[in-house]
Amino acid sequence: MADIKTVGVLGCGLMGSGIAQVAAQADYQTIVREVSDELNAKGKARITKSLDKAVEKGKLDQAARDATLGRLSFTTKITDLKGCDIVIEAVTEDLEVKNTLWRELDGLCGADTIFASNTSSLTIAAMAAATKRADRFVGLHFFNPVPLMKLVEVVRTVTTSAATFDRAMAFASSLGKAPIAAKDSSGFIVNLLLVPYLLDAIRALEQNVGSVPDIDKGMVLGTGYPMGPFTLLDFVGLDTTYKIAEIMFDEYREKRYAPPPLLKRMVLAGMYGKKSGKGFYDYSTTPPSVTELGL
Repeated sequence: MADIKTVGVLGCGLMGSGIAQVAAQADYQTIVREVSDELNAKGKARITKSLDKAVEKGKLDQAARDATLGRLSFTTKITDLKGCDIVIEAVTEDLEVKNTLWRELDGLCGADTIFASNTSSLTIAAMAAATKRADRFVGLHFFNPVPLMKLVEVVRTVTTSAATFDRAMAFASSLGKAPIAAKDSSGFIVNLLLVPYLLDAIRALEQNVGSVPDIDKGMVLGTGYPMGPFTLLDFVGLDTTYKIAEIMFDEYREKRYAPPPLLKRMVLAGMYGKKSGKGFYDYSTTPPSVTELGL
């Protein structure tokens, strides 16, 4: 099989732009595809800001920053990904949206091209089945923020070939990441354990076990976690957590994956966390204040 030289990235949101950045920093020619020029511009600006911050902190020199941007190109045409050696998908957590893209790419890309999804909750097999290359399909689950987080879960399905899995592991390592092998179960390793913990924190709040700041402080000081569950929920996004929980509950039918009523109410109210300005904390103040939830 040919070496990986050109990387395609589907989606240039928070995760897609991060994946594109680390691929370009690792000397890969990287082509990013978004549905509009406006979204591509936002993604490119996010990457540029991230690289500039690394230069300011002395973690990257100006020449490396410029070279990284030079290896990036942006397009709205999915056909521009046909020559890529690996295509990594980082679009919304909607199986049909993902599979529509995979079906189209399956007819465009060469036989050696690896398809990889950055999904955090859907099974890889559900996407691989939509293509004629189930043996060349893997999960590559990066963590946010991608340029800083070292972990990548490399997910092997029942149909993934050993050669494809080995190439994917080597590719993840070449990005400067620490890859771990994960089984193709919804949530993989990290979210399988993390999501019930986050949902249990919300249930504890519903049951008046403790307040938002006290539960957060308890988990930081009592277990050594870098941030408490409510701070993390706001960072990840309550809407994102809700969607992931629903997908995992649909897969396992276990109560521990069921979204608590409070989470659903907050999402319906548009309280998504830091990105919307309010979640369990209100980010309109400095430092953020605790949101009054009427519990």
